[in-house]
Amino acid sequence: MQDIISAALAEDAAAADFAALDLPESYRGAVILKEESEMFEGMATKDKDPQKSLHIREVPTPEPGPGEAVIAVMASAINYNTVWSAIFEPLPTFGFLERYARTDDPGAARHDRPYHVLGSDLAGVVLRTGPGVRHWKPGDRVVAHCLSIELRSPDGHDDSMLDPEQRIWGFETNYGGLAELSLVKANQLMPMPAHLTWEEAASSGLVNSTAYRQLVSRNGAQMKQGDVTLIWGAAGGLGSYATQLAVNGGAIPVCVVSGRRKAELVRSMGAELVIDRAEEGYRFWKDATTPDPKEWKRFGSRIRELTGGDDPDIVVEHPGRETFGASVFVARRGGTIVTCASTSGYRHEYDNRYLWMALKRIIGTHFANYREAWAANRLIEKGMVHPTLSKVYPLEGVGTATQDVHRNRHSGKVGVLCLAPEAGLGVRDPELRERHLPAINRFRQD
Repeated sequence: MQDIISAALAEDAAAADFAALDLPESYRGAVILKEESEMFEGMATKDKDPQKSLHIREVPTPEPGPGEAVIAVMASAINYNTVWSAIFEPLPTFGFLERYARTDDPGAARHDRPYHVLGSDLAGVVLRTGPGVRHWKPGDRVVAHCLSIELRSPDGHDDSMLDPEQRIWGFETNYGGLAELSLVKANQLMPMPAHLTWEEAASSGLVNSTAYRQLVSRNGAQMKQGDVTLIWGAAGGLGSYATQLAVNGGAIPVCVVSGRRKAELVRSMGAELVIDRAEEGYRFWKDATTPDPKEWKRFGSRIRELTGGDDPDIVVEHPGRETFGASVFVARRGGTIVTCASTSGYRHEYDNRYLWMALKRIIGTHFANYREAWAANRLIEKGMVHPTLSKVYPLEGVGTATQDVHRNRHSGKVGVLCLAPEAGLGVRDPELRERHLPAINRFRQD
């Protein structure tokens, strides 16, 4: 493994140097174990601790099949699907791996193992490619998006997210990015932005692409200039990218955060209208089963106060149960609520009168197709959108990193160093970095 690290860090290493490297028989990865999938049975979600379920283990190295590549992972990042996987909610992910193995994909059986290597982000170097891979070669510096598709059905050929065999790599497949090596499909790969460090580059793939589809794409809200855009959790992983996309796209973001430090972060991105939930004390539920419409109305009044009387054209939803009723209520007549997750609970409750009588729309989005992910990554490459990285852990600290996200103790993204020996490495365009360094530093919350 040290030879791989040395080659990845060398400025003059060529494709032939990487192709000549031997793949190790095994590598270290952050895994959950099938035998422990009931360890949190009966516990409340908030009490489940990923530090107890996530383990760093040696796992056998898979050979790349047709259309696949093995990547030396320099850095990765924590996403909320890592939290769900590690606390075995809503279901243990081993069911996903078992179903994948039953498909007619010749390589699918490799994914059904008693361990699951997690992680849906990476920045690293191509080590090996399988048959049929022509666009990428050993030595290419890459980031990966997390859409794994087969495209054997006609359903996915207009929008690959509609492929019935669509899966999220590192969540519904094995050999994810929280590891020293990873197995991906070659059509997951994108160029690594040359002005970023490994850990910065690894922090954007999933959430930036998801936010792009939610807000910008024709498959989402199709945001336009002047749209009042309410963004929940605007200082978090997804929200921090949605905020930047809204600012860059000429929209008017209204950023909802929890705490003064997070309010400062979104203001540093150019957002002027900020609601601090912690300071203003919004409670959208009277108790565990009873919503509080009076709080919806108070929240809506606060938004109009900030915007000069406008309700949101778009609501970027991902908390789910805690906020969904308020989101439907505050959206303007004919407005759009676009949802991609339910981090506070999957069972939503809202008053449908405010939806149907005001001609509002709810759009479900889930990650992004390759074109959308590529467009989102291009914005990073051009320095128009910047990584929002709050803290970086070594691979051994992945349990603590995941617990930070589970407990909402972070701003932006939480990074994980895999093969990179320290933070700050990997930059290949120092001039471009110097040009964008004020913004990069401003969005860092170390």
